[in-house]
Amino acid sequence: MQLFVNDLTVMDFSYLCPKRGMVGESWIVDVILDGELNEESMVQDFGHVKKNLKRLIDEYVDHKLLVPADYAGAEVLHDEQSEQVEVRFNCTDGRSIMLHCPAEAYAFVYSDTIDMNSVGVYLKEVLATHLPENVDNLTLSLREEVINTPFYHYTHGLKKHDGNCQRIAHGHRSKIDIIIDGKPNLEEQAYWAKRWEDIYIATKEDEIAYSDRLLKGVVANPEEYFCFAYESSQGYFELLMPKSDCEVIETDSTVECLAQYLLDEQKKRTPDGICQVIAYEGVGKGAMVSR
Repeated sequence: MQLFVNDLTVMDFSYLCPKRGMVGESWIVDVILDGELNEESMVQDFGHVKKNLKRLIDEYVDHKLLVPADYAGAEVLHDEQSEQVEVRFNCTDGRSIMLHCPAEAYAFVYSDTIDMNSVGVYLKEVLATHLPENVDNLTLSLREEVINTPFYHYTHGLKKHDGNCQRIAHGHRSKIDIIIDGKPNLEEQAYWAKRWEDIYIATKEDEIAYSDRLLKGVVANPEEYFCFAYESSQGYFELLMPKSDCEVIETDSTVECLAQYLLDEQKKRTPDGICQVIAYEGVGKGAMVSR
């Protein structure tokens, strides 16, 4: 007997890619459980499937930075005293990305690339150890939201958030709607999709000097990099990113603030008429504003 649950959850996370750098992503999770009926004449109660499997996915992947631990350009250093983990990642084009964060901010996938296959294997190994005795097998399916209009991948951190959103490198794959005088403007949506392609969105007040970093790793040209850091309830977070991969804003990077920032910037490009911005944070949620 097979029990299936589609749209079990959406994983919002970021990962390190040798070619693209830091990539924000949102994947939808479907599961199938193979097994015999239990004493309740069920493979497993739907409520338990949704609650338990979603909890494990949230714990091991959601709102984390996924690191391809077998990639030759990735170096991971554990500080047992502080319980901080430093990650140094070299892209194929010479860009470097470095982080100094609590261990819970990362998921280390033993592959040289992060993709749906490697993450699926990683998750299946985690989930398989938590299945009830009557369940023989679990099939995990990861997929992207179908988006037929422009979209972007962004990464951020929300230091004021009391949950896992405070982690400095988690992200989303998000569509963007720009509506001018009641009509969608695909040209402007494409502009933002290009501008925020694999972008890190940072808050200006979180920028620190390169010389003030706790990261022990070094880069050849520090002037080409931003360093951001903050302390939140989960610990100290620090990130070194190429300036070319960043957009620095004056406010926090909540989706509400991003919607307002997009509108303000868009009005500079298209000052005439009524402009509405619908900014998404991953799948099926976001904020909208107009002027």
